Amino acid sequence: MSESTSNSKLVASPQHETSEVTRTPPWGQVIVLEKAERYQINRIEVKPGHHISTQMHYHRSEHWIVVSGTAKLIIDGKETLLHQKQSTYVPMNTSHRVENPGVIPLVMIEVQNGEYLGDDDIIRFPEDN
Repeated sequence: MSESTSNSKLVASPQHETSEVTRTPPWGQVIVLEKAERYQINRIEVKPGHHISTQMHYHRSEHWIVVSGTAKLIIDGKETLLHQKQSTYVPMNTSHRVENPGVIPLVMIEVQNGEYLGDDDIIRFPEDN
């Protein structure tokens, strides 16, 4: 191994942040893994029997990958179950909700992509239950 290889360092690109930010809503946990101008990558954990609010976004789409557990998705009124290693895409302007119908925590990776990623682009709908 050459000297330059053994002393190499990881250097964060100035275009994105890699410091973790954690939120703990009543339904679970969200950890921001990476954030840049037009995308954000989150680790989302939903407790068994809980769900995120039904919502939509005008300026971003989302891609969800299930890492562990089972996700019950309601996207534009259509219910789907996703299991480990499965994924789905949620287009902009589409109502969506994630539930954990299982007995273990649901862990997903979420990739948000769009022209604006601010929290004020989260349009929440009234809860059914």
